[in-house]
Amino acid sequence: MTDFQKYIQRYLDQIPTGDLLAELKRSEEKTVGIYSNLTEEQSTFAYAEGKWTLKELLLHLSDTERVFQYRMLAISRGDKNNLPGFDENEYAEKSFANERSLESLLDEYKLVRKSSCIFLETASPAALQTQGMANSNEISAETIGKLIVGHNYHHLTIIEERYLPKLGWM
Repeated sequence: MTDFQKYIQRYLDQIPTGDLLAELKRSEEKTVGIYSNLTEEQSTFAYAEGKWTLKELLLHLSDTERVFQYRMLAISRGDKNNLPGFDENEYAEKSFANERSLESLLDEYKLVRKSSCIFLETASPAALQTQGMANSNEISAETIGKLIVGHNYHHLTIIEERYLPKLGWM
């Protein structure tokens, strides 16, 4: 197993079932459920110095999903270019998430997720099996769709283990 395969496997292992669309919706419901119960003050909480606030983490989910959506689209359409990687910390630093309302960030997250659902509901099985290059690694469009879900679940676990207990939720 390559380092890349090991890296993505940690996200793929987070997905409870093989039903990608159901898991997209389930992870969205769980994310929205948590964030809908936060106050504006709680949403700017970071569990340690140098860690993202809950607002930054939510926008990170939207940003990453957008990048993954583009990769799914490009690969499923047969794009042979090596799609670029991105620096998640640089994106978070320049996101100004903490200056936005929690409601605005939640609305964005839900719209981005709806877009992913529509794409995956309407893509042909053959298109989803198409292989392409992203960040110098071969990957299928479908696997990228799974990474959206696994990445979301990964961060839900971090929220539940590192943020919510310090906010007195657990």
